[in-house]
Amino acid sequence: MEDLKLCDSEYRFMLIVWECAPVKSGELVRLCNERLGWKKSTTYTVIKKLETRGFLINQDTVVTPLVTKEECQAVESDYFVERTFGGSLPGFVAAFLGGKKITEQEAKELKELIDSHKEG
Repeated sequence: MEDLKLCDSEYRFMLIVWECAPVKSGELVRLCNERLGWKKSTTYTVIKKLETRGFLINQDTVVTPLVTKEECQAVESDYFVERTFGGSLPGFVAAFLGGKKITEQEAKELKELIDSHKEG
């Protein structure tokens, strides 16, 4: 799963790919210039790099993701919780809430989410 880790600029790039896919590479150059301030050469370098790493494919000048945003977010979330909280999900939630109050509806949704992921 570590193979799905992206640096910040790669993640911002992939957000564009996920949003627009499949997208012609020329259009991707335009979007990256507009949204990220990248030059054409930077966009093509990142396309090639992420294609080599298996994140996307550039076939007949059409760029298509090979991994989902959710897969990448899961890897990043796991890494963050492991690195910052020693893998403790309750530690993460406590820090995230940090004394904030949540609504009854939010509490209900979180409980349902937790229940659906319980082992056994």
